[in-house]
Amino acid sequence: MSTAPHDPRTVAQLLAAADSPLLSYEFFPPRRSEEEQKFWTTVEKLEQLEPDFMSVTYGASGSTRDRTIEATRLLAARGTLTVGHLTCVSQSREDTARTLGAFEDAGVHNILAIRGDMPGGPHVPWEQHPEGIATATEMVEFIKSRGEFCVGVAAFPNVHQPDNDPELDARIVVEKAAAGADYAITQLFFEGHRYVELVDRVRSRGCDIPIIPGIAPLTVITQVERFAQLADCELPADFVAQLNAAGDPAEVRRIGIQRAVDVCLEVLEAGAPGLQFFTQNRWMATTEVIARLPGYRAR
Repeated sequence: MSTAPHDPRTVAQLLAAADSPLLSYEFFPPRRSEEEQKFWTTVEKLEQLEPDFMSVTYGASGSTRDRTIEATRLLAARGTLTVGHLTCVSQSREDTARTLGAFEDAGVHNILAIRGDMPGGPHVPWEQHPEGIATATEMVEFIKSRGEFCVGVAAFPNVHQPDNDPELDARIVVEKAAAGADYAITQLFFEGHRYVELVDRVRSRGCDIPIIPGIAPLTVITQVERFAQLADCELPADFVAQLNAAGDPAEVRRIGIQRAVDVCLEVLEAGAPGLQFFTQNRWMATTEVIARLPGYRAR
């Protein structure tokens, strides 16, 4: 594994200077030693498309937190700008400060601050740690108070449960920006107009925070339930009907890739400042989608 100097720039600087949409990837840390080869193969394959930044998802418990920090450190050492994830789940402010220090020691000054879901998934009622941080907005304020960090946050193109209020979702993005957030990345979605409508709601409140759409190509029928959970809502009925009517796995894959391409083209046409691919630690589907996007082919 090659090493290179850490990229000293921030995501905010990249967004401000970009003359074309950015490209970024999200991975999750290898959970077991046997997953490490798959993780690094995926990283190496997707690095060939010259991403602007990469990130690793965060687990708040001790072992998963350590795996996130280590994977983030190793990614940063490869030279591509790397974003460290932080959540509010199951940890004190002292725990959060320690993780921030570990990221800083690894040369990581870009942080994605999210509230996160409780162990067991998004339908488990949220519980604040007695000595912890309650919301992503408070997390942004906490991180900004600890040093010169560039902070990203989450945004919800599908209405966020349990409130089911798109206006509230937009207002929360604006509040995060007011707290110091530099950009946002959306949860995954499968209808381009959802992203456009979210951006319009945020802009109508006088907030110009860059909002990067999050994309995940669905390639096997068994992903429908999992992706619905990640999207925080049922997948579009027409999309699910197409998938269920597909005659074989190859047709399911074709439909899923085409939907991802269509969504990417729609949001880019609407002015999206980049695309973030939730890779699921796989490289082929992401590569296939990018290859069909005119503005990204040169990569």
